[in-house]
Amino acid sequence: MLGFLVRLLPFWVREPLLILVGSVFGVRIMYMAVVDGEGWVPAAIGAVFLLATALRVRIVVKALRARRQQGPTVGTDAGTTPAAPAAHPQTQTQTQTQTQTQTQPRPQSQAPAAPRPAAPAVREKEPNAWGQAAAAVGLFVALGAALWLGPKFLPSDEVGAGTEEAVSCPGAEETGENGEELPRAYRTTPGAVTGEELCEALNRPDLPALLGTPTEIATSASGSSGTAPLTDEKIAQPEARVGFDTYTVDVLATYNKLTIDQYANLMKYGDETDVKRLTVLGRPAILSSDHMMSIRIDLGGSASGGPVGQGPLARTLTVALDEKDGGGYYDFTVWSESAGLPDDRVLVDVVETVLPAIPHGNV
Repeated sequence: MLGFLVRLLPFWVREPLLILVGSVFGVRIMYMAVVDGEGWVPAAIGAVFLLATALRVRIVVKALRARRQQGPTVGTDAGTTPAAPAAHPQTQTQTQTQTQTQTQPRPQSQAPAAPRPAAPAVREKEPNAWGQAAAAVGLFVALGAALWLGPKFLPSDEVGAGTEEAVSCPGAEETGENGEELPRAYRTTPGAVTGEELCEALNRPDLPALLGTPTEIATSASGSSGTAPLTDEKIAQPEARVGFDTYTVDVLATYNKLTIDQYANLMKYGDETDVKRLTVLGRPAILSSDHMMSIRIDLGGSASGGPVGQGPLARTLTVALDEKDGGGYYDFTVWSESAGLPDDRVLVDVVETVLPAIPHGNV
C-alpha cells in the first residue's frame, strides 16, 4: 500500500523523498553495523540502501541535465503562409498597363478574408524542480516530527489502557456491612480496623511500583471484617487483598495476645521455611515462606468440591502491632501464580509504605 502511494507522487517529489529516506536509513544501519558491532547482516542491508540511493541520485542528475539542455520551443503560426518574393519592376508595370486597358473587367470572385494572425504560442509554465524537491523534504520532516512528537500530545497505548482504571475497594454496600453491626470483637478491641479500612490502605497507586511492576493496575480488591477461627468471635481478624497480573498482596490483622517471640516459637512446629528475624519501623518482625492452599471447586453436578491441594509458594512478613510487642500482629503476604517470589526487600518496602497508612495501627 505504501509503495503504491509513493508511485502516485510526481517525479520531483518522489525521487528526493526516496533519496532522503534511503540515505538516512543507510547511514544509520551502517553506523549500527560498524560502531555498535551488529555484524555483517546490517552492513549488507545498509550497503543496499546506500546503493539504491546512489542510483536515485544518478537518475535525478540526468533528469536535471535534460531539462537544462532543452531549449524554448519556437511556435509557428499555423494560419500564416510565407510571403511571396517581390515581383520584378518591369513585370509589375506590364501588369498595371493591362489592368487599365481593360474596358469591362471580368467579374471576379470575392477575395477571401485575410487570415487572422495567430496568437503567439504560450509556453506552459512547468513546475520548479527544486521547489518540488524542497516540498518533498519538508513533507518528510513534518511526518518525522509528527511521529516523534505525537506520543507527547496524543494518548499513548499506555494512557489508553489506563482508561481501564484500577479496581477500587468495595464499599459497605458491597461487603454487606451497610446497616449491619460488626462482630462483637471489633467493639471490644481498641484500635481494631475493618477489612474495608485495610483494603483502602493497601490498594495504593504506588503499590505496583513497590512490587516492581509499575505498568500493572489492580485487577481485584477485597476486604472482609471477620474473626479468628475457633475463638467464638472474640478475636477480630480483618483481611484485605489486592491482586495484579503478576503478584497478589494480602494483609491479615490478628488482634490477639500472641507476641512475635511466641509466634516464632510456634513456627518451629509448622511448615514454614526460610525464617528470618528482623525489625520493621521499630517493630519486631519475622519473614517466612509457606505454600498457599489450592481448592478446586466443581461447578458440575457434584455436591462436593475437589480436594485441597498445595498452591504457589508465598512469602509472609509478620509485624507486631506495636513496638513493645504487646500482642497481635499483621501478616503481609505476597505470592504469584505465574512468577517467582519478589526479593525480601520488596516485601519490606511494601510493609514500610502500607503500615503507616493503616488507621489506628498503633494500638
